[in-house]
Amino acid sequence: MDYKDTLLMPKTKFKMRGGLINKEPEMQKKWQEDKLYEKKLKLNEGNTPYVLHDGPPYANGALHMGHALNKIIKDIIIRNKQMRGYYAPYVPGWDTHGLPIEQALTNKGVDRKSMTTEEFRNKCIEFANTQIDHQREGFKRMGIDGEWDNPYLTYKPEFEAAQVRVLKDMVEKGLIYKGKKPIYWSPVNESSLAEAELEYKDKRSPSIYVGFEVEDGKGAVDKGVQLVIWTTTPWTIPANQAVAVHPELNYVQFGYEGKEYIVAEDLLDHFLEEVDFDKDKVTRTKEFKGESLEYVTTSHPLFDRTSLVVLGDHVTTDAGTGCVHTAPGHGDDDFVLGQKYDLEVLSPVDDKGVFTDEAGKYSGLFYDEANKVITEDLEASGTLLKLNFYTHSYPHDWRSKTPVIFRATPQWFASIKNVREDILQAVMDTKFQVPWNQKRMYNMIKNRGDWVISRQRVWGVPLPFFYAENGQEIVDTDVIEHVAQLFETHGSNIWFEWDAKDLLPEGYTHEGSPNGEFTKEMDIMDVWFDSGSTHRGVLATRDYLTYPADLYFEGSDQYRGWFNSSIITSVATKGIAPYKELLSHGFVMDGEGKKMSKSLGNVILPEKVMKQMGADIIRLWVMSSDFEEDVRISDDILKQVSEVYRKVRNTFRFLLGNVADFNPNEDAVAYEDMKEVDQFMMQRFNEMVNLMRGCYDRYDYVSMYQSLQNFINVDLSNFYLDYGKDILYIENEDAHIRRSMQTVLYRILTELNRLLAPVLVHTAEEIHQHTPYVEKESVHLEYLPEEAEVDTALVEKWKHFMDVRDDVLKALEEARNEKVIGKSLEAKVQVTEPEGMSYDEINGALTQLFIVSQVEVVDSLPDGKRYDHISVKVEHAEGTRCERCWNYSTAESIHGGDDDICPRCREVVDQM
Repeated sequence: MDYKDTLLMPKTKFKMRGGLINKEPEMQKKWQEDKLYEKKLKLNEGNTPYVLHDGPPYANGALHMGHALNKIIKDIIIRNKQMRGYYAPYVPGWDTHGLPIEQALTNKGVDRKSMTTEEFRNKCIEFANTQIDHQREGFKRMGIDGEWDNPYLTYKPEFEAAQVRVLKDMVEKGLIYKGKKPIYWSPVNESSLAEAELEYKDKRSPSIYVGFEVEDGKGAVDKGVQLVIWTTTPWTIPANQAVAVHPELNYVQFGYEGKEYIVAEDLLDHFLEEVDFDKDKVTRTKEFKGESLEYVTTSHPLFDRTSLVVLGDHVTTDAGTGCVHTAPGHGDDDFVLGQKYDLEVLSPVDDKGVFTDEAGKYSGLFYDEANKVITEDLEASGTLLKLNFYTHSYPHDWRSKTPVIFRATPQWFASIKNVREDILQAVMDTKFQVPWNQKRMYNMIKNRGDWVISRQRVWGVPLPFFYAENGQEIVDTDVIEHVAQLFETHGSNIWFEWDAKDLLPEGYTHEGSPNGEFTKEMDIMDVWFDSGSTHRGVLATRDYLTYPADLYFEGSDQYRGWFNSSIITSVATKGIAPYKELLSHGFVMDGEGKKMSKSLGNVILPEKVMKQMGADIIRLWVMSSDFEEDVRISDDILKQVSEVYRKVRNTFRFLLGNVADFNPNEDAVAYEDMKEVDQFMMQRFNEMVNLMRGCYDRYDYVSMYQSLQNFINVDLSNFYLDYGKDILYIENEDAHIRRSMQTVLYRILTELNRLLAPVLVHTAEEIHQHTPYVEKESVHLEYLPEEAEVDTALVEKWKHFMDVRDDVLKALEEARNEKVIGKSLEAKVQVTEPEGMSYDEINGALTQLFIVSQVEVVDSLPDGKRYDHISVKVEHAEGTRCERCWNYSTAESIHGGDDDICPRCREVVDQM
């Protein structure tokens, strides 16, 4: 007889193959039609709010895996909070202003010079919108949920008005000023740069030692002695105004081949070696402290003027000579020193990096080309002691990837020094998952100079300042508020469309403009001021959000970018940080840890992965990543993740198939009435629930990923589900032992699915739709299982037993290799009892737990093999194989009798 129809085999329509590439878009469409996002918010309306404020990605270019990592983690965080009962809306946003869009339009053939500023800015808006639409669809395809129909965009009038009001508040507190100071300047883009817009790369520069000959030694040194400076920027020599020495350093004067030189004593040997002076021919003639050289004058090596010797605490003995070339127009320390000694702030270089007429004979030369000419002139004048070349880390414009220069120009600044201590305190009040990042942020603010907020571009928010006829700056909060209202109504294009008088309040007068004539500032605000104002433009203007936000989460580069500019503007205007907690992620590298680039051919695009594998594979990869460090991705890594996904999916398929005939409302078995092995699995799952909830709280998804695999592979597949087949398939449908196990399986099915729903959003929904007797229309309207108490004594007892079981499994494997048995049900095992435990305490059938046909417990086993915990002997099972359950039985009815199934199976079959 064929007993197949008498077995209770798994039944489910949940397919083994995911088919994600087709199912996911259909599911997302249904979610949108059903307004699932709105339903989630409605479910938690009135509950404790939780706001993760989205840092705006730039509205330019295709999405890359860094975007996927960022947005998916945000989605996981928010979905977890929603499933914990928080009111957690998600408002995505985009950064839309700035140079890259201007460049992109130029690359597309847009002729900037053939159109008005307003026409060009409208082109920028059109381009930004096309980029936003494309990126938005990509994010939605990843399963990211949020207000996609109502994002925040930094070019929108309401946002620009809010940004202008942030500036107004900073003006009111005296934090905004205009000054001529050296700033980072990009000659390629003809614009100032903030520190956040720099990246450091190696650059090969000329390294020169130059002598500045003393004209008036003020009684400290003789005329004609040369103070030796060292620099890697020969092009700044025309702007030199002074030579700086440290007041406390020891300096030495020495003679060599008829000339006298001065360098710091600690650097003498290094200097002699660098300039190839023979040490045996050097004669030390004088020593003195740097302070004695103050106000000595020297001859400029190229021009008919003097350079003053000044004292500076920034002078070190790390490199060079201890005598520092000082050009206040080309260096921050130089500028500060220049203010102290009333030195001219000379910066004879224009916006394109070309020397102006102030540079004399070098006029018209590009600064980098001038290095060679100036060096040759120094050699001709006899002041060049040595030319080498030196590779060092040098700031580059992170957009054009070209070297920047330090150049003094009139710019608008936001004062950091006046609010620095408040910002530092705000950093200390902020929660960081990684303490080192708090220290990193603290030091960045501690060492940050005043913020250059003006840019010489047109695609951005105009600086709302005016100038009177006499050139006086008009920085008036009432005027700024008037401009904010105009921007709110008309958009900021009017700044370029209207005359200055039309932008001012009606009837506005100023003592500096007796004829009522005004001009307007044509610089725009730094785009970091745009994104740094989102706490006002988004959090404070949408009444369903909270300020400060609970969390800001972005890439680790944003400690110098968005995190930085946001806390400055927030503390400066409101006295608090805009975030309660900061979290960051690393960069996405290829499988070998290399940066992805088209030239290397190692780029993996999320769009391609979703077309080939599905979004849930990318989401599972995110879960597998230790995102606080740089993470890796490759085809091989994605294949490994796909295998894990397949295992997870098939485990859920097994669970679904084996609860098809189980009604939790009628068939569930109370915990106290369960078999102890089922109680053990309930407790193990309690541990999993607590672990996964804790991982969500700590953003520790990689530990959750590893624990999930361990639970599925070890606890379920290798033990409980394998053990359970003999019960689930063989026993009577309503057998207590079967219902007891189904109670456990149903709980694991539904609760583990909810625990995974924030990550595997599509697969969890599909599982939910195939799960019988669920009430909610979507798994995403469920709550996570609550934290559970764990019976640690029971868990420890069964863990001990599982170690014993591992000994039996090893013995079975060895017997299989020796051809004693084939399948484990062909085995009879003899076992000793482990130390400190009796098998009677297990309250379960050892045959089922070991998945063998017969078990004999003996006091000793001299002919068995000793393993870690017990001795085991494996023989072929006695009796006849049951044709229904495949266990071997010695019952008379099957072994030598007229039946082909064991008594247990006969009883079940006869009841059908």
